[in-house]
Amino acid sequence: MASLKKLAGQTLWYGMSNIAAKLLNQLLTPIITRALNMPKGIADYGNFGSLMAYVSFVNVVFTYGMETAYFRFSSTGTDRNKLFQTTFTSLLFSSLLLSALLILLRVPISQYTGIEGHPEYITWCVLIVAIDTLAAIPFARLRQEERPRKYAFTRVAGIVVNIIITIYLVQWCPHHLSIDQNSAFSRWYFQNSNVGYMLLANLAASTVTFLLLFREWSGFRFKFDFPLWKTIVTYSAPMVIIGLGGMVNETFDRIMLPKLLPPGVSLIDREIAVGIYNANYKIAIFITLFITAFRMSAEPFFFSQSTDKNAPKTYARVMKWFVIILCFAFLFTSLFLDIWKFYIDKAYYGGLGVVPILLAANVCLGIYYNLSVWYKITNNMKWGVYITLIGAAITLLINFTFIPRFGMYACAWATFAAYCSMMVISYFKGQKYFPVPYNPRKLISYLVVMTLLFFTERLVMFFTENMFVRLLAASVLMFMFLRLVFAAEKKELAGMPLIGRYIKADS
Repeated sequence: MASLKKLAGQTLWYGMSNIAAKLLNQLLTPIITRALNMPKGIADYGNFGSLMAYVSFVNVVFTYGMETAYFRFSSTGTDRNKLFQTTFTSLLFSSLLLSALLILLRVPISQYTGIEGHPEYITWCVLIVAIDTLAAIPFARLRQEERPRKYAFTRVAGIVVNIIITIYLVQWCPHHLSIDQNSAFSRWYFQNSNVGYMLLANLAASTVTFLLLFREWSGFRFKFDFPLWKTIVTYSAPMVIIGLGGMVNETFDRIMLPKLLPPGVSLIDREIAVGIYNANYKIAIFITLFITAFRMSAEPFFFSQSTDKNAPKTYARVMKWFVIILCFAFLFTSLFLDIWKFYIDKAYYGGLGVVPILLAANVCLGIYYNLSVWYKITNNMKWGVYITLIGAAITLLINFTFIPRFGMYACAWATFAAYCSMMVISYFKGQKYFPVPYNPRKLISYLVVMTLLFFTERLVMFFTENMFVRLLAASVLMFMFLRLVFAAEKKELAGMPLIGRYIKADS
C-alpha cells in the first residue's frame, strides 16, 4: 500500500505539472483554430500537424532510448554521475552529427514534406529536436531524483513561452502589421506562413526549457565510459525500433492521410482534412494527460520496485486503478462531447465523429503502457520490438487500404486496432515471462460497463438534440459509473483516509 501511495503521490505531482503544462499548451488549439478558421488557415494547421509528425519520428532517432536506459541503469547500482556524463555525452555528439546531416539536406527534405520554398523550416525543426534531445537526460535526472517541483516549473515555463509567442505571431501580428509593411520585421513576417510562426514559437520554448535546466546539465564534463556506453546502447537500441513503431501508430496517419485520399481531391482539401483531424485528435486531451502523467512517474517506479518480492501484486493493483481512471477519463470526455467540442472552432466540427474512436484507442494504449513493464524489467526488449512492429503493420495496412474510401475515420480505426492488438499480445506474453496476478474479469467488466454507458448516451443523442436533456443523461451515466466503482471497490477505498470517511458516512 505504501508503494501504491508513493506512485499515486508522484503521479499527482507529475500529473498536475503535465496537466498544467498541457492545458496551457492546449489553450493554443482553440486560439489557433479560431484564428485559422478559413480554408488557407486550416490548411496551414494541417501542414503544421504533418510537419510535427515527421519531427516525432526524428526525435526517436535522436534520443535512441537513452532516457529509458538512464532509468534502467540508475536503478541497478550504476554510478549515477558516470551514467549521466556518458549518456549526455553520447546524445550531444550524436545530435551534432545528425543535425548537421539533416540541415545539409534541408532543401530536398522540404520538398518531400510539402513545404518547398521554406527550407529554413526544416532547420528550425532540426534545432527543436536537437535541443529537446539534450534536455531529455536532465529531465530524466529530475524524475529519478524525485524532484517534481522543478520538473513542473520547467515544463510550464516552456509552454508559457510557446503560448505567448504563438499568440503574438499568429493572432496579433496579422491585424497590426498590415498597417505598416515597410519595416524589416513586417517584410520578414509577410514572407513567412503560420507554419513558420508556430515552429519559431516551439523553438523558443525548447530553448528556454533547456536553459532552465542549467543546474542539471551544468556539471557536464566530457567523461565517457565506453564499456558502460556499450552496455547502455545494447539495452536502448531496441527502443529506437519500439519508438519508431510507436510513432507510426501515433502520428503517421497525419502523414498518410493527405497522400492517400482519392486522386480527385485537391491539394488544399487534403491539407484541410489533416487540419480537421489534427484538431479533433487534441480533444482526447483529458485521457492523454493522465496517461502522460502516469508514464512520467510509473517508469522509474516500476524499475525501483522490480526487485521487491511483492512487485507483481503491486503492479496488479496499479493496473486495476489505472483502468478505472482510464474508463472515467473516456466517459468524462465522450459523454460530454457537446461541451468539449467548443474547444475547437466550428469550422473543424466535421471531424468530431473520430473523437470517441481515438479515446478508446488511448484507453488501450494506456493499458499497454502499464503492461509493457514486463519486457523492460526482464530485459526482453525484443518482445517490445515485435509487439510494436505488429501494431505498426496493422496501422499501415488499415490506413493504406481504407483511407481512400473512409478518410480520417480509417486513421482513427487503424489507431484503435493497433493499440488494442498490442495490449492483448503484451498481456498474454507478459504472463508467460513475468506473471502478474491481474484480475482480467474485473478489468474487462469495467471496460464493458464503460462501453455500454457510452452507447447508451449515443442512443439518447439519436432521439433528441436538446442540449439540456443530453447533458442530464451524460451526468446520470457518469454518476452511475462512479457509484459502481464505489460499490465494487468499497473495501479498498475504505482504507483511504478522505474517501474512507465518505464511505462510512454513506453507510
